[in-house]
Amino acid sequence: MTDITQVGKTASEFLKQTLNIKDVKIIKASKVSDGWKAEAEVYEESSFIKSLGLSTRVQDRNFYNVKLNNSLEVESYEREGGFGQSE
Repeated sequence: MTDITQVGKTASEFLKQTLNIKDVKIIKASKVSDGWKAEAEVYEESSFIKSLGLSTRVQDRNFYNVKLNNSLEVESYEREGGFGQSE
């Protein structure tokens, strides 16, 4: 049986590699009918300032949802909120 801490570790490592960031904080993990869901808080370079071509240390706080199957394979992920997205 899968341990909930394994879910958090798997989601965290996936986001670190995918988003090329150092720190991920798992703030929620839950069992769902067809696998697991995890919610993570991450700090990323400001996409707005980056789009202007400016260098800065300003970071945006973003939240990501990660869906994993029962074998802990990531099936999907998405950023919550943000520009052009409804919450």
